[in-house]
Amino acid sequence: MTDETERDAQLKQLEHLKAMGEKAYDDMYETRSATASYSDAKECYYDAIGLARQLGLNEEVEALEKRLAHIKAVFRGQFT
Repeated sequence: MTDETERDAQLKQLEHLKAMGEKAYDDMYETRSATASYSDAKECYYDAIGLARQLGLNEEVEALEKRLAHIKAVFRGQFT
C-alpha cells in the first residue's frame, strides 16, 4: 500500500471512530446501560485521538480532546 493510500485509509478510520464515538454518546441517553455506552464513547475517542496524533493532525487532536472532555462532563453530571 502506498503512503497516500495508507493515509487515506487512516483518515477514513478516523472518521469511523468519531462516528462510533458519537453513536455511543447518543446511546448513553437511550439505553439502560449508560455506563457501557460511556465506556464505548471514551474508547472510540481515545483511539481517534491517537490516530489523529499519529497523522499529525494537531487541530483534530485538540478538537477530539475537547469533545471527549465534554462527553466526560455530561456523563459525570447526568449519570453518576
